Amino acid sequence: MLSSLQWTLAILLLIASDTLAAPRPNTASPQAIPLVRRAHNRRTTQDWGEWAKNHREILTSKYGGSSTGVAKRGSGTNLLTNQNADSSYYGSVAIGTPPVSFNVILDTGSSDLWVADNACVTGCKNVPKFQSSQSSTFKNMSKPFNIQYGSGEAAGILGSDTVQMAGFSVANQVFGVCNAVSSGLLNNPVSGLLGLAWNTIATSGATPLWQTLAGSGAWDSPVMSFHLTRFVDDSQAQTLEPGGSFTMGFVNQSLYTGDIDFQNIPSGSESYWILPLTEITVQGASMTFPSTQSSFAAIDTGTTLVGGPSSAIAQLYSQIPGSAPGSGNFEGYYTYPCNTQVNVSLAFGGKSWSISPQDFRLTQLTQSECLGAFFELTTGGSAPAWIVGDTFLKNVYSVFRFNPPSIGFAALSEAATAQNDADGPIPSATIGSAAAAVSASSGTDAVNSAAVSAYSFSPVVLMIAGVVAGVVSLL
Repeated sequence: MLSSLQWTLAILLLIASDTLAAPRPNTASPQAIPLVRRAHNRRTTQDWGEWAKNHREILTSKYGGSSTGVAKRGSGTNLLTNQNADSSYYGSVAIGTPPVSFNVILDTGSSDLWVADNACVTGCKNVPKFQSSQSSTFKNMSKPFNIQYGSGEAAGILGSDTVQMAGFSVANQVFGVCNAVSSGLLNNPVSGLLGLAWNTIATSGATPLWQTLAGSGAWDSPVMSFHLTRFVDDSQAQTLEPGGSFTMGFVNQSLYTGDIDFQNIPSGSESYWILPLTEITVQGASMTFPSTQSSFAAIDTGTTLVGGPSSAIAQLYSQIPGSAPGSGNFEGYYTYPCNTQVNVSLAFGGKSWSISPQDFRLTQLTQSECLGAFFELTTGGSAPAWIVGDTFLKNVYSVFRFNPPSIGFAALSEAATAQNDADGPIPSATIGSAAAAVSASSGTDAVNSAAVSAYSFSPVVLMIAGVVAGVVSLL
């Protein structure tokens, strides 16, 4: 099912503006969700500093702390939009009866679906909103809902309705309907976020859309996968560009070569999508880590960059001559000489995967000074020490498998890499009859009558990352 319209959400905290899109399943063939990216205005060093600071704070906040009968199995694709030169990627879902499309950040680092409500008057100006009164299948669950971010929040109630995506339909899906959002959290055309992690970290207590589909046998294969495009190196990139694709129920063999290297999620760790980070190679020097909880990494499509423990990040940059720790808004980040090509690769217990020097270089701050995409991050509680976002994921075809719980990476094909920096139309979302339909639980798995509190999503980079509060459009 092709989906998308233009909606933008700043990679780490900004959700940019544009128009709304609606997904429509195509029952004649497998469907995918297109990801789109939006063009960016040139940012000053001060803008980058504010962006970097917000991104780090939001990610710190984020990690600080059953189904019924299946109509039939299938697979689907949602085309993505690449926003602000790889700052974030979004797709679209359709909610209600009749279905209405909304642009949402696709985030493997969180587990809740939420959208702005028609009654939203704070922080929702010019944002497409969900009108519950216009849906014959909407149910008000009368449960407070509150999502906390590093510098903001989204609050409202929990409701349930039919949600469509990539040719699939889930009835009684629980989601947040928010009538108050912190200023700067949402900008047209992005209306919310779709969490793709496990139900154990769902703020609402509800089973995530993807998990209901995978667990009910609705998919041909119990996998979902991402291919993300690169435009960070294109000075002529538009605010929105074709972003790649998100598939449900299958892997697109035209987008990768060789085998998919699957690594199992540590037993009992089905929360974020977690893998042990076993080795980092930078400029030919190897840094190894034990396969223990201290090296766990969340693979997070909602996060733009890569964050890790201070000591490890310092060791990494020590291998780059001329690098130096940042200060002020760039605290926790490092700069390095722009005439240095940085080669970094990551391994998660299997094959080592290279990151393009174009992705390691977040931006150029001065004529000679560039900002690196790896930064210091302090997580809390049981959260993983490393957060691996789109800086890495643009370089691989990534697969998230429900059973056995695992994550796989594969080398990108020529057809996939040809989409980087390539001119093309932004995916358009459509709505239609679902190829496969299931029903979620009538209520949440564990929702108290008290207000539900959540950790923050990745800065979109949450945008995505993951992404979200007080944002300055970079680039």
